[in-house]
Amino acid sequence: MSDTWLSLRETPFDDEEFVTLWVLATTTYGVGDIVTTIALIYFSPTVTEGNVVVATAVGAFGQAGLVGLKLGAFLICLVVSVDAAHDGSRSWYYLPPVGLTLLGTTVTVYNIQLMLM
Repeated sequence: MSDTWLSLRETPFDDEEFVTLWVLATTTYGVGDIVTTIALIYFSPTVTEGNVVVATAVGAFGQAGLVGLKLGAFLICLVVSVDAAHDGSRSWYYLPPVGLTLLGTTVTVYNIQLMLM
């Protein structure tokens, strides 16, 4: 990958907007979902992980398995978004960070509800 690919300089998109979108995705999906999932898995005697892929990764690799899965999904979405920016595709530029933000918010709120039960 060239340095040009890593920059939004030659795209129709704004750097500040890009950072804002990905900070929101990181906060909700990266931090909120991971922290609340770890809290549930390790500190709730009544709740088990419902996602088979996550449960398998956590069973095999512990917290590193969960973080690795989340990081992998996050990086794939980031690559899709940056590539779409260079192609000028508004839909695929916005879909990954907005999708992760919505997913992260939903799962974080759901996990918090499970903790309060």
